[in-house]
Amino acid sequence: MNLFLLRHAIAVEPGSPGAGSDAERPLSPEGKKKMKNIARGMKALELSFDLVMSSPFVRARETAEIVVREFGIEPLLEFTPHLAVGGDPSELLAEIAARGGDLNDVLLVGHEPQLSKLISQLLSGNSGLSMTMKKGGLCKLDVARLRYARSASLEWLLTPSQLARLS
Repeated sequence: MNLFLLRHAIAVEPGSPGAGSDAERPLSPEGKKKMKNIARGMKALELSFDLVMSSPFVRARETAEIVVREFGIEPLLEFTPHLAVGGDPSELLAEIAARGGDLNDVLLVGHEPQLSKLISQLLSGNSGLSMTMKKGGLCKLDVARLRYARSASLEWLLTPSQLARLS
């Protein structure tokens, strides 16, 4: 399985007027614009997805919605609390695994530091691998068997500016 991990794009700052709680913070106008270019770059890579799962937090949801619109795959978008801040990554993987073997390409849209910790767990078997996903950054893992342990190989990790240049 190819597992793609996408960090949400640039959101409004915490405490900004009208931002609400952390879960309610939307993408900034700049974040929306950059994410559209990132999604076009993803499409230029000829990626495809069987499933797109996102954190229900507004900034991640808006990021995922931009991607599924660009790819024309709106019905494939689902939300899970396991991708939200404080979510359970082992439950996330169990949720994906429960769908059976028909999934080849899965996109997960979430937050830091949860995404980096999940990548670290899948690559090394623990969460100690030092890495940070930039806002709008995309990682591709090749997962031999989906489990919350060392079970993946890193294919690539692209920054938002690298993705936007492909559009």
